Amino acid sequence: MWSWLAHHLFHPLQERLMGRPTWQMFRELEASQWWSPAELAELQRVRLNRLLRQALTYSPWHAARIHESGLAGLIAAGELGLDDLRRLPLMTKSDARVNVEDLVWRGVPGGAHSYNTGGSSGEPLVFYYGRERQAADAAARLRARRWWGVQPGEKELYLWGAPTELSRLDRAKRWRDSLVNHRILNAFAMSVPRMDAYLDAMERWAPRSIYGYASSLALLAAHARAQGRRPRLPELKVVCTTGEPLYPHQRELIGAVFGVPVANEYGCRDGGLIAHEAPGGQMLMVSEFNLVEVLDPAGNAVTPGTPGELVLTGLCSAAQPFIRYRTGDIVTLSAEPALHGRGLPVMAEIAGRSTDYVVRADGTIMHALALIYVLRAIPGVSAFKCIQHTPTYMEVQVVPGPRWTAADGTVIEAGLRERLGETLQIALELREEIPAEASGKHRYVVSHVALPESLQAFLPSQTAG
Repeated sequence: MWSWLAHHLFHPLQERLMGRPTWQMFRELEASQWWSPAELAELQRVRLNRLLRQALTYSPWHAARIHESGLAGLIAAGELGLDDLRRLPLMTKSDARVNVEDLVWRGVPGGAHSYNTGGSSGEPLVFYYGRERQAADAAARLRARRWWGVQPGEKELYLWGAPTELSRLDRAKRWRDSLVNHRILNAFAMSVPRMDAYLDAMERWAPRSIYGYASSLALLAAHARAQGRRPRLPELKVVCTTGEPLYPHQRELIGAVFGVPVANEYGCRDGGLIAHEAPGGQMLMVSEFNLVEVLDPAGNAVTPGTPGELVLTGLCSAAQPFIRYRTGDIVTLSAEPALHGRGLPVMAEIAGRSTDYVVRADGTIMHALALIYVLRAIPGVSAFKCIQHTPTYMEVQVVPGPRWTAADGTVIEAGLRERLGETLQIALELREEIPAEASGKHRYVVSHVALPESLQAFLPSQTAG
């Protein structure tokens, strides 16, 4: 009964009050997933022309590039083709960061809301999103849950930890979550006693789906296995992972402990939800809301089966348009069609960057994002890297940006001690640049502190990636 109310009353009402067209978009996605690739491409073309018309009118930085590329006439007439988009130069994270005031459309319907991301390179980015982008992500997740037999309104448990979510877990937020059948557990503080409590809470809640960071879910599963415990979750249909790469042994561990399939999700905070795993193992792309290019280092499109950099155009990103946006992620598209008659394109492989855990002096294991949120919220930080040498000693490398002040160092130290304890010693070093790892990847948190021996066998190597 409560699931029915959450589906048909509470969640639609919440979305309507927030000005988000989530349920309309969900109904549209339920239909469009069965369209042919040609029909989906035409939908992309129409939405691309709409996005570019909005950018011409409200985003001066994009407008200048559109005029320089000679595309303004095609866009005004609604006749720009998908291939024509390649005449626009690529957009970088630096472009988005430096030109934000010439990108954001503050009068976008529903308002422009600021958010930030550390990005996989550790370069903080403050950006703006609108209600349409929020609704698009939510609708795509609702559709993906249905692929796995989870209906809208059924119980979902989140192992999550963004500061916005955590700071708002007051009485009103808990009440609202309960209305829509959501419950959140903190992924940023996973001590052994707390993980026992989390497993107890899961059994009492009896969710139909579980959603969270891949590494946090693997950590919880490793703890359960080390305790010889298999959670009793008879209603559970799927565990959905997000936020970082899902390694094969993590998938195996999570699936074995929770007794259900594991479905991976791929996206980014600035770009939104890009692909979600469906039964059968395919990563199906949310092509209704995204236009994806995969390019080689020279900027040329690669053929399916060949890895390249994912360049994204967010078709619902009008508040701050991301048009031909270099994500920095390396992916491989597949030439095979989607299973079960769907027309959605398939992503064959995603090469992401892993995050480490960090360990407090009291033994609490924290997701590395807990530290990333401290640094990325500071406008004066251009790039950063945290290296935990011991539970009470951390090296923090910072590339200061134009807005850096001496007070920012104090804010960083206070924020890190708030999470890792007042005994933490911090060596803050200002640098001109932070070199990549030997692998060529940029890791923004590295921990040299060993996790409990009972968990190490189940988790990624701290030096991997």
